[in-house]
Amino acid sequence: MALRNAVMAALLEGEASGYDLAKGFDASVANFWMATPQQLYRELDRMESEGLIEARLVRQERRPNKRVFSLTEAGRAALRDFTAELPKPTAIRDELLVKVQAVDSGDEEAVRAAITERLEWARAKLARYERLRDRLLDGRTEDEFLAGSERVGPYLTLMRGRSFEEENIRWGERALRVLEQRASVRQQARPLDVL
Repeated sequence: MALRNAVMAALLEGEASGYDLAKGFDASVANFWMATPQQLYRELDRMESEGLIEARLVRQERRPNKRVFSLTEAGRAALRDFTAELPKPTAIRDELLVKVQAVDSGDEEAVRAAITERLEWARAKLARYERLRDRLLDGRTEDEFLAGSERVGPYLTLMRGRSFEEENIRWGERALRVLEQRASVRQQARPLDVL
């Protein structure tokens, strides 16, 4: 999937500046797509030159002027075409899993530290997603929101992001338990030093 598709999907919420999109990526599409601000700005320029989005200049009093972007009809058509395509299956490409795969021949303590760091990251993201969920629901039940909301796509992707981080937490906690149990067994199996 190209970054442009994620940008066009984000612009369905309405026009936004590059800064707003970068910030919004953290809140709206970070549960399924990551991009640096530099990548985002380069892609916005390309998309504008291809007629998928258009920019208008917003003059500001005490701040620099900014450009805000919106989807063009060509952009909406490209997004419709994208949604009609069958998606390619995804595969996990995760450096942490390579380290875990090699834990038996490497620095087990460093691998445990990396898993712990991933757990902290997943818990923080899950907490962010929970805050976003509360904001989207705005006091409504999930069923009320899904029945009455104009757009359900952001909520459905948020649900997937939440599930992903919940699974990361379950796996990380289990992996740490296994590694700690193995370390404990190895420690008990060592012969006592004779003085």
